[in-house]
Amino acid sequence: MSLENKISISVDQTSFDKISAAINVITAEMPYLLNLTVDDRKSLLKMGDKTVSFVNKSLEYAKQNPQAVPAFLDLTEYEKDVLLVNALIKVLYPLQQLLEKLDDTTMIAGSEAFAAALVFYNSAKAAAKAGVPGMKTVVDDLSARFPGRNSTSAATTATSSAN
Repeated sequence: MSLENKISISVDQTSFDKISAAINVITAEMPYLLNLTVDDRKSLLKMGDKTVSFVNKSLEYAKQNPQAVPAFLDLTEYEKDVLLVNALIKVLYPLQQLLEKLDDTTMIAGSEAFAAALVFYNSAKAAAKAGVPGMKTVVDDLSARFPGRNSTSAATTATSSAN
């Protein structure tokens, strides 16, 4: 049986260091970024593409028609919020695309690594059954990944679900 290998990449430490430095620069340049709780996220109004357009148009109309702006609406703060949204979107969209690629690549590499581990695990079990010294310890240690199952059905089920 041959395992399909969709990805074969090695990234050197220098590249990781540059990536980490770039992330640190972005983080340092955006100290105003906030974190929300789950409840906060649920309670806030959400802006999609159509809403961004609506908000931008509304701001322009409000600036052109100040007589229609209620006294309790701070037009300066409204405009700051709109400008911030428009600026952040220019950062957010490419980062979302990058994050999707990063997630997909991690998923592919992880899937291949897990499949290879299962192949080795099954081989180690066969070696332990054949009495190869040291293999029982290896199998016992690796079988902890599949609690509540006996080692034979665990690897068989895991191999099936990995494919």
